[in-house]
Amino acid sequence: MTDPKENVPEDGEPQVEGDATNAQEPEDLVEAEGPDVEVPTDAPAAGGPDNDLSPEDQALLDDAARGIEEDKLSQSDRDLVADMRTDMLRAQAELVNFRKRVERDREANRDAVIAEVVRALLPALDDLTRAEAHGDLTEGPMQVIGQKIRGGFEKFKLVQIGEKGEPFDPNVHEAIVQLPTPGATDQTVADVVEPGYKLGDRVLRAAKVAVAVPA
Repeated sequence: MTDPKENVPEDGEPQVEGDATNAQEPEDLVEAEGPDVEVPTDAPAAGGPDNDLSPEDQALLDDAARGIEEDKLSQSDRDLVADMRTDMLRAQAELVNFRKRVERDREANRDAVIAEVVRALLPALDDLTRAEAHGDLTEGPMQVIGQKIRGGFEKFKLVQIGEKGEPFDPNVHEAIVQLPTPGATDQTVADVVEPGYKLGDRVLRAAKVAVAVPA
């Protein structure tokens, strides 16, 4: 048998088992707070040492943890910008040179075409010169035609070369005959057999001349 004194509290009041007023439902129980547990700061991240980071990613994380010098990154960026600027300036210079070369070639081709056309018309210009020397262009319609033809050639800066008495220049003169002349000290043009022509700096046809040389 159970001793009745075992259920009597110290204040003398008996405790009745099965009292609904003193019983606590399980849902009313309050969980006691346990002591705070300090988590070490150097604890590994979730996943522990068995994470899936590659060595490169791990190196980046280590650098981020240690801290990368900002001036090093800035210097790298400055070097990259400097290289890109150099490449841009080089490409721009090449484009400018290409445009100049194309324009120069276009101008040279234009001058070459004009020179060929004028060279093909030189025999007609020679006929005008001979007709003028014979007095056939002093009046009448041929005089007007000759002026128009010569005016058209002058627009392209066509210049006649070869005059009597000027020093002989093999670059613009073609010696047909040499005439030993007493008292001559240098080679000069004694007579113009056929005039020559220049278009700008281009010699279309050298002047055919007789050259006076020292005796």
